[in-house]
Amino acid sequence: MVAAAAAMLGAEMLAGSGDGGTKHTRATLKSGWKKGKRKTRKISKQPPPESLFCFRVPGVLFLLQMVTTGPICLKKMSVTTNTNEEKKKPPLNGRRALPSDNSNDEENEVPEMEAFGLIPRGFNPKDYLRVVDIHMFKEPHEINKQQHHTDKYYSPKLIVRRGQAFQIQIDFNRPYNPETDQFWLEYLIGRYPQQNKGTYIPIPLSNVLKPGKWGAKITRKENNSVRLSIMSSATCIIGKFRLYVAVWTPFGILRTQRNSALDTYILFNPWCQEDAVYLDDEKEREEYVLNDVGIVFHGNIEDIKLRSWSYGQFEENILDACLFLMDKAELELSGRGNPIKICRVASAVINSRDDNGVIAGSWDNTYTYGVAPSAWTGSVDILLEYYSSKQPVRYGQCWVFAGVFNTFLRCLGIPARLITNYSSAHDNNANLQLDIFLDDEGKVDTKLTKDSIWNYHCWNEAWMTRPDLPVGFGGWQVVDGTPQETSDGMYRCGPASVQAIKHGHVCFQFDAPFVYAEVNSDIVYSRREKNGTQVIEKIDTNHIGQLIVTKQVGNDGMLEITEEYKFQEGSKEERLALETAVMYGVKKQTAQDTAYQPQTDVDMDFQVQKAVLGSDFKVTITFRNRSRNYYTATTYLSGNIVFYTGVAKKEFKKHSFSAKLEPSSSSSFDVAVQSSEYVNDFLDQACFHFFVTAQINETGKILATQKATVLDIPALRIKTQGEMVADKEMSVIVEFTNPLKQTLENVTVRLEGPGVLRTMKKLFRQIPMNSTLIWEVKCIPRRPGLRKLIASLNCDALRHVYGELNVQIQKP
Repeated sequence: MVAAAAAMLGAEMLAGSGDGGTKHTRATLKSGWKKGKRKTRKISKQPPPESLFCFRVPGVLFLLQMVTTGPICLKKMSVTTNTNEEKKKPPLNGRRALPSDNSNDEENEVPEMEAFGLIPRGFNPKDYLRVVDIHMFKEPHEINKQQHHTDKYYSPKLIVRRGQAFQIQIDFNRPYNPETDQFWLEYLIGRYPQQNKGTYIPIPLSNVLKPGKWGAKITRKENNSVRLSIMSSATCIIGKFRLYVAVWTPFGILRTQRNSALDTYILFNPWCQEDAVYLDDEKEREEYVLNDVGIVFHGNIEDIKLRSWSYGQFEENILDACLFLMDKAELELSGRGNPIKICRVASAVINSRDDNGVIAGSWDNTYTYGVAPSAWTGSVDILLEYYSSKQPVRYGQCWVFAGVFNTFLRCLGIPARLITNYSSAHDNNANLQLDIFLDDEGKVDTKLTKDSIWNYHCWNEAWMTRPDLPVGFGGWQVVDGTPQETSDGMYRCGPASVQAIKHGHVCFQFDAPFVYAEVNSDIVYSRREKNGTQVIEKIDTNHIGQLIVTKQVGNDGMLEITEEYKFQEGSKEERLALETAVMYGVKKQTAQDTAYQPQTDVDMDFQVQKAVLGSDFKVTITFRNRSRNYYTATTYLSGNIVFYTGVAKKEFKKHSFSAKLEPSSSSSFDVAVQSSEYVNDFLDQACFHFFVTAQINETGKILATQKATVLDIPALRIKTQGEMVADKEMSVIVEFTNPLKQTLENVTVRLEGPGVLRTMKKLFRQIPMNSTLIWEVKCIPRRPGLRKLIASLNCDALRHVYGELNVQIQKP
C-alpha cells in the first residue's frame, strides 16, 4: 500500500482541473520539485464538495477532485510530518527493519485509495462498487455472540472466538456482480501489520470455508447487500483487530474508512478442536471459561475455610484491561496466539516486583495507602484501577494474585481454575527439605530455623496443549503470579505441566522443580549436639502438600486433586517419580546421609479446639506408648501468632510439663489458652502455629510435631428485599455484629455481585462492642439467572470478614 503511494509521489502528479487543466498538468510535471523546493499551482475553479475523494499514507494527505471534463486533480495537501509526529517515530534499529510490534492499541494509517500508478482522466470512484454500510451482528442476542459464547461480555464491539465462523453483512451502493466486481476483507492489528507475522490478514472470497483457516464465503445476496460467513484461523493472534473492506478497480484499490465500530475482538476458543486450548467437556467449559464467580479455599488442613471471589471477566472494560497487560509485558503481537507465551509473560506482569505490574504484594500486616488484601472481593476493581492509573494496585497476597490471574485467563478464553495447596513448602530452593532446628532441650531454635510452611498457597492452572514437550504433558499447567522466586530473571512461575510434576519430569519447562518442591518437600527436625554433630530426630514426609483442592464443576463444593500432583506416599510410583526428579537435578537428602534413629514405640499428636475469635480455647496433647516400658516425657509447647505464610510475628504461649507414659496406653494433657494472651497481637487471618516437642527422658530421643490453626471469624449477613427481576430496582442489606470487646474504628464494607451491581464501598467510623452495622444498597440487576452477592468487612482490628448470598434474578 505504501509502496504504491510512494510511486505516485515519485511521479509528481500535481494537476489542476477545469479550464486549462492539461496545461496545468504539463507545467507541473515539467517543473516538479527542484533541489528540494516545492511548487504548487492555484486552482482556478473549485468543484462541488461531493466531488472530493481523499486517501492517506503516513504523513501525506491527498485530495482527488472529481470533474466531468478535464483530468484528475491530485492535490498535495501536506508533505511533511509535524514535529510531534517525528518525536513519536521509534528510533532506528540496525538489527531489524521495523521496530517491535507489541502494542494492540497502536495503529498504522491505511490509505483509502491505493493507486496502481497514474490515474487517467475521467476516473470516478463512484462508478465502481462502493461500501455503504457494514453490519457486524454484535448485539448479545444476535447470532455471533450467541454462537461464540461471548454474549455475556459487556461490550458494544463484536467479540468472537478463533477457528469458528461468524457473520457480517455488507451493504453496497448497487447490487454486487461477481463477474465484474471484486472485493475482499482486511484484518489488521498493531502499528506495523505484516502478513507473514499474522498481523495483516487479507481474506479473499471463496466457495468453501476450510475449518480453522482464514476464509470468507457469501452465504446470501439480497438487493444491494451480501451476507458473509468468515472463518478465522484456529491459531490466529488474540486481540482487537481493525476491519477494512477493499474493492478492486482497474486503477487502484478503494478501502473503507477507519471505523472503530467495526473493531473485532478475537479470543481463544475452547470449543474448537483445532485450538490449543480445546476442552472437550461442556460442563467444564461452562465452569472454567464462562463462570464469573469462583471459590477460594483457605484456612488450614485441619480447618478448611472458603470464600467467594468475583472474577468478573465479562464486566465493562475488563477485556481491554487484559489486552493491555500483554502490551505492558511487551509481548510481540505475533506471539499472542500461543497460550504458553501468554501465560509465561502474564505470570510476571500480574505482580509488580520487577516490571511495575498489576498488584503490589504485602505480607507484613501494614497496608498504608492501599487496600488490605483481605478486603478485596474480586478482580474487577483491581484490573480497572491498574488499566486507568498504569501503576501497581496495593495490596495483594497469594489468593489475590491467583484471583486476578484467573480473570485474565478466562477473559481471553483460556480455561483456568484456582488451586489451593495446603501446607505448602516455600523458600527451599527446590531441595525438597525444610529444616526445623531444635536446641539441646528439644525446643525450637527460632534463630536457626529460617524455613517456613505456608498454611496454604494459591496458584492457577491453565488448560492447553504443550507442543514444546513430549506427548502426554499437555492439559493442566501450573501458573503462579505470586512473586516468590525469580525465573529467567523475573518473578514468575510456569506454565509447568501437572503431569510432569506428578511423574518427576522436572526437566520440562517452565519451573517444574519449584512446583515439585512445593508439594513434595519433607520436614526435617534436627538437633545439634554440644560437640557440633547434627542429629536428625524426625523426618515428616506427609505434612507438605497433603491436600490440594479446587472448586467443583457446577457447584461450590471442594474437589480434591492431590492425586493429580503426586502418587500415594510410599507407593512404588511415588518412589519412581522421586528417583526421576532426583535424576533430573532435584536435590534430596536421605536418612542415610546422617544419623537417624527415631523413637519408634511412642507416638505424639495434638489437637487444637475450634474457637471463635476473642474466646478461650485449649490444646490437647496425646501420647501413645506402644511399648511395655514406663516413660516420662519432658514436653514443650510453643504457640506463635503467624502470618498465613508460616512466618512468626510473636510467640504468645510457652508451656512445659512432664508427662508420665504408662505401658501400652494413651495419655492426654490439656493446655489452656486465654484470649487475653493473643487478642492484642493477632494478624489478618487469626492464624496460630503450635510446635510441640517432647524428650523421652529414658532414651534421650525427641518427638516433634507442629500444626497451624485458624480461629473462626464471624461472617457478614446479606439479605435482599423486593422483587429480584432484571432491569428492576431491588435492595441488598448487609449486617454485621461486632464480636470483639472493643470498638471497631474506620470500618470499610465492600459489596459486589457480577451482573447485579458493581462494587460499592462504605466507610463506618465506629462500630461499638456488641453493636450491629446495617447497610442498605439499591441496585438494578442487569442479567437474569443465578447470581452471587459478595461482601467483605475490613479494619485494622479485624480482617477476613466475609459474607455471600446466592440470588436468582428473574427475566423481566
